[in-house]
Amino acid sequence: MSYRQIYEPYREEVRERYPLVMERIGRILKEETVSEPFRGYFYHVAEFVMKMHQKQEEVTNGAFLNRSLSELAEYNDSIYGELYPENYKKSFANPEYAVKVLGEEYGKMLCMMYAQIRKMADYASEGGVYEMTIYGELLVEVYNCFEDEAGLNPKEISNILYWFAHDYIEIFMERSIERRVNPEDDFFAEIIGNADLNDLRYLYRFGCCVGENEIKTAEYLNRMPQEKIQAMADTYTEGYRIGFEVTGKDLSKKSVAEIVYPLGFERVVRAAMDNFSKMGLRVTFRRGEGHSGVFSTSPNEQYDFDHKADAAAYLDKEFVERQLECMRNSYESVKEAAAGYGGPAVIETFGQEPFTPVSKKENYEFDEKQQKLNVYFSNKSSQLVNQYIKGEEYSFTIIAYPIPEIGPKYEEIFEKTVEINNLDYTLYRDMQQKMIDVLDQAEYVRIKGRAGNRTDLTVAIRPLSDPKKETAFENCVADVNIPVGEVFTSPKLAGTNGILHVSQVYLNQLKYVDLELEFTEGMISSYQCRNFSQEEENQKFLKEHLLHHHDALPLGEFAIGTNTAAYRMGRDYEIADKLPILIAEKTGPHFAVGDTCYVWAEDTPVFNPDGKEIVSRDNEISILRKEDPQKAYFNCHTDITIPYDELDSITVFTRDGREIPVIAGGEFVVEGTEVLNVPLRQ
Repeated sequence: MSYRQIYEPYREEVRERYPLVMERIGRILKEETVSEPFRGYFYHVAEFVMKMHQKQEEVTNGAFLNRSLSELAEYNDSIYGELYPENYKKSFANPEYAVKVLGEEYGKMLCMMYAQIRKMADYASEGGVYEMTIYGELLVEVYNCFEDEAGLNPKEISNILYWFAHDYIEIFMERSIERRVNPEDDFFAEIIGNADLNDLRYLYRFGCCVGENEIKTAEYLNRMPQEKIQAMADTYTEGYRIGFEVTGKDLSKKSVAEIVYPLGFERVVRAAMDNFSKMGLRVTFRRGEGHSGVFSTSPNEQYDFDHKADAAAYLDKEFVERQLECMRNSYESVKEAAAGYGGPAVIETFGQEPFTPVSKKENYEFDEKQQKLNVYFSNKSSQLVNQYIKGEEYSFTIIAYPIPEIGPKYEEIFEKTVEINNLDYTLYRDMQQKMIDVLDQAEYVRIKGRAGNRTDLTVAIRPLSDPKKETAFENCVADVNIPVGEVFTSPKLAGTNGILHVSQVYLNQLKYVDLELEFTEGMISSYQCRNFSQEEENQKFLKEHLLHHHDALPLGEFAIGTNTAAYRMGRDYEIADKLPILIAEKTGPHFAVGDTCYVWAEDTPVFNPDGKEIVSRDNEISILRKEDPQKAYFNCHTDITIPYDELDSITVFTRDGREIPVIAGGEFVVEGTEVLNVPLRQ
């Protein structure tokens, strides 16, 4: 079976509806039955839909790839061009412009609807006429309301949008989950496995926005010798395999690995697919949003930010329960495949120009009730997923590479990144063990900043019952989390108090300026930043993007990054602000707010290379899972790193009253770790 056969029942269901709705939308372009300014909006959206209809037909009959590379690039710009920053100010996909032209009463709703309809660009690439049909029917239904100007009612439009989301969530959920766990759904795998990767026209088959990052990455990788490509793939897939091994999980029980990667890396991914096959694993791919699935550089991060909370237009308790019901039914229908799902193997990118969002009053925002519903859904859905994809049997790996946007030294930085991803893990393992031997003596650890960094935080460490067999810290080498370089623990919450401060940090592609968190008994008790001039905006920004609508979060992880080579790379190439958290977290101590690193797998024993069991897998919050999982998990884990140049000291305070420095004056001082200071002194 292939994706075409999987799609066929969906195509059959709309075989008569699809041509009818496309014909009706085509007529909108010739009608004047809707008055201005709405006529201009509907013309624009109808033109987009007809362009997608044409693309779907060309994809289906094979004509699309008969276009030249320059024609495909021009076509790509015709789809995504209005989202480019230079054009976005006058786009109906921009809530600010839509409200200005269409009015507040209808502008937000119609803008949100257009953002949804723009997803046709994805579906047209796959011949997904079912989704194109339902989005087309949504457009026609709303258009018909505006033809009846006398009876026009914003509540009616709101209801149409609500019931569209409510009625079709089942289909969208079903397709997403099947694509995650079922390798027969092979749209992406077919392209990667069979395309001529030297003919860059293949990039336009995926249905993603193709820009310079994607084209230049593919060109650069195409110039690499195959042995180098294979070495990159080996590092990536070995991290996945070793992740199962070091956590004592049985990879032989698994049949599927999900690949998450950025467009342009197809040569590496093709080699990785072959590696996974040799492990007995088939691969799956999903279409990504943000940095998930198969993704490309966003045409405009402000557009993504503007539409992040569009669900606020229809989110209520009934809708959330409907989502959960559809998720449960979808997983139940593929439960055997879900049991074989081993987890994601992720390739991340870095080098994008740092993005500082602009908050607009025209954007949808979740109200307090909806924020609580989001938290409720997040908790319930993670519990549900864990029933079918069990955390104690699941693993992952993640690795990162730069993209051309990082600057003229892109290829040099890429080579340096490959070097860092392949550092001698045995050297780091042994140095980190020396640190752990000191840290395991701690009742608490005190972290202090310097050079304007106001951090002064005491982190309580779990006591060991049998230090000869137990440890509180994981010795993290290059397996699930590439590159090498950290030791971490799940701290005790009681006794964890103080201030965590960083002058600036990038978390999930968003910049935080002068971020300060105060912890009281391990929980965030206050928070502030200086992103916006109004404190209310800063509080709202942090509540949504850092606390994920929770009132407070625990300190789920305390770690010490040891990859001073990565730190040096960031400073030498002046890209420290562009490093992904995957690398940045290794360039100083970091603190994760939210869940621990062992979420859903706390009862699975984990051992360090020296054979000691890592016993700090729980904290006072996560242990509540034994009573009520709803109280135990927050479904977020955000790492915040203090760079070495803002760090003064990390000191162990033992239970018998001794003080043992781990870092003093910004340098490592534990005997046997001196080599880590060499990059710091360069």
